Amino acid sequence: MKKHGPALRKERVILTRCPDCNGRAVIKGVFYELPCGRCNASGWLSAVTGEPLPLEELVTQLGLRVHELEQQVDRQRPPRTTGPSEQYETNNRRGAGGTNYTGD
Repeated sequence: MKKHGPALRKERVILTRCPDCNGRAVIKGVFYELPCGRCNASGWLSAVTGEPLPLEELVTQLGLRVHELEQQVDRQRPPRTTGPSEQYETNNRRGAGGTNYTGD
């Protein structure tokens, strides 16, 4: 366990949508939309404290969240299939002038 110095990994803060703007970062004014004052126009609050995060921390936390979601999408994407059709369509440079030769 580390006893002093900066943390080796950035601690992830659980975020929740701002209840005032419903995560949109703006609220409806009389004539136009205004920045939400509760969440500092970010749409996100700390789920534990209910307070807005400082902008530097918010950028870091949203970056971590985007990275995590990209990894989930990559895991859910079906693997690319390889087979005869892919081999048929790729250039094997065996034909005249380095073109594709399929053997047909």
